[in-house]
Amino acid sequence: MTKISVTKKDNNIVELECDGHTDYGVHGEDIVCSALSSIVQTAVLGLMMVVGINVSLKRDVDRGYLKLTLPKNLDQSARHDANVILNTMMCGINDLREGFSDFIELEVK
Repeated sequence: MTKISVTKKDNNIVELECDGHTDYGVHGEDIVCSALSSIVQTAVLGLMMVVGINVSLKRDVDRGYLKLTLPKNLDQSARHDANVILNTMMCGINDLREGFSDFIELEVK
């Protein structure tokens, strides 16, 4: 199961942590894990390459771990763009979780 923890401050996502593989299918062929990873990785790329935010990123591919932390000093424009990307990511995660709730756990705090 993949455990996802999203931390918000003032209704803005400031941190995302994903831990574990979904175990829906065989490693390397797990479509749920692949879909979840694509949603999260695309958001990370958007933050870094499109918006230009220097995020703190920790990964362990073998473990299925990713931790993303946004800097605290984002200006209003970057914060807006980050919110658009991260809220879109949350739509994708929630949609996937609705169909595969036995494999994805989501906590928003």
